Amino acid sequence: MLTDLEENIEIMLPKDGLRSKLQQSKETRRPLIIKLGFDPTAPDLHLGHAVVLKKLKQFQELGHQIVVLVGSFTARIGDPTGKNKARKPLNQEKIAENAATYIAQLAKIIDMSKTKVVFNGDWLDQLDFAEVIQLVSKVTVAQLMQRHDFHKRFTDNQPIAMHELIYPILQGFDSVHIKSDIEMGGTDQLFNCTMGRQLQESFNLDPQLVLCMPLLRGLDGKEKMSKSLHNTIGLLDEPNEMFGKAMSIPDSLIPDYIDLTTDFTPTEKKMLKSRLEIGENPMEVKKLIAHNLVAQYHDPQAAADALDFFAKQFQQKSFEDKSFEEVSLQHVHAQLGSVAKLVDLCHFLKKDLSKSAIRRLIAEGAVQIDSNKWLDADLPVDLETGFRIKLGKRSFFRFV
Repeated sequence: MLTDLEENIEIMLPKDGLRSKLQQSKETRRPLIIKLGFDPTAPDLHLGHAVVLKKLKQFQELGHQIVVLVGSFTARIGDPTGKNKARKPLNQEKIAENAATYIAQLAKIIDMSKTKVVFNGDWLDQLDFAEVIQLVSKVTVAQLMQRHDFHKRFTDNQPIAMHELIYPILQGFDSVHIKSDIEMGGTDQLFNCTMGRQLQESFNLDPQLVLCMPLLRGLDGKEKMSKSLHNTIGLLDEPNEMFGKAMSIPDSLIPDYIDLTTDFTPTEKKMLKSRLEIGENPMEVKKLIAHNLVAQYHDPQAAADALDFFAKQFQQKSFEDKSFEEVSLQHVHAQLGSVAKLVDLCHFLKKDLSKSAIRRLIAEGAVQIDSNKWLDADLPVDLETGFRIKLGKRSFFRFV
C-alpha cells in the first residue's frame, strides 16, 4: 500500500516521512490529518488540480481525514506563487462564489461526506496586530528570500511588497491551527508547505510531512495547466469538449497524462507507454486517454458518445472536400506488395522527395493516413482499396 501512496509523488519532505507518519497513525489508532489548501481565485477546477486530489482520494480510502482549507483570508492578500508579480486580491463576495463552486467540484474526485472543509478567515481574521507581529517574528527575511520567485524578483530588481512576504507565513500558520500531519500541493507550493513545518515546530507541534505532486503541463505543452493561460481541461467541461481537448495534448506529454490524469491500472499505463515506444500512432493512445477522462468525470456512455462524435466531426474533417489523386492499387501492389514501410510508400507516391526528406515530414507529423498522424517512418502499412494518405500540406492520394 505504501508503494501505491508514493506513486507520482515528486517531492517528499522529509524523505522517508510517509512511512513514519503511517506507522505513527497505526500505533496511535488515529487517522492522519491531511491538509490541502487553495485560494478560490478562479471558479473552475481542472486536471492540474486533480493530480493532487487523486492522491488525497487514496489517503481518504485508507480512512485518513482530509481537510480542505479554503483561503478565504489569504485570497484577499494575493499569492505570487509561480509568477513574477503578486496575484490580484479578491473581494469577499467573489471569494465566497468561487469557493462554493470549488467545493461542489471536489465531489467529482473525493468523498465530500468524509471531508472536512474549513476557512482560514475564521482564525486569521481574529488575530490582533500584536499577534500578527509575534507570528511574523518567528520567520527571518533570509528564510523568506529562499523562495525562488522572491529571490528571482529581488535579483532582477523587481518590487516585492511586504504583504507578499507575509502570505507564506499565514499559510504556514494554517497548518499550526489545524494540526495537520501531512500537507499536499503541487511542487510550486513547496516553500509555503515547508513554512508550515517550521511554524509547527516553533509552536511545539510535530511537523507535518510535505508531499508535492508534479505540475501538469497544459495544452500548450509548456506552462503548467492554468485557467489564466487558457491551456486547461476543466473538470466541468462537456464530454465532447473534454474529449477534443485531450486529443490536442502534445505528443511529448502523453506519458505524463497517462500517469497523472487517467485511472488506468499500473499495468495498463505501462502497456500504453510501451505502445508509444514501439512507434504506434500517438493519436490512438490519445483516444484511450480522452475516453478514460470523459468516463471518469462523466460516465462510460458519455465517453463512448464523445469518441463517436470526435471520429465523425474531426477525424474525417481534414480529408473532406480535398482533391485526391487516384492511384491504382494494382500498380502499388506490383511495386511494393500488399504491405510496405511508410517511408517506402511515401517515396513511391512522391518520387521527387528524398527518403531523408520524407522521414523529416513524417517526424514532423506531416503525413496522415485517414486523418491519423503517423510518426514512425518504418511502420508497416496495409495497402487496401479506399486507402487515403496526405503527404505534406497539399498532396492527397487515394488507392482505387
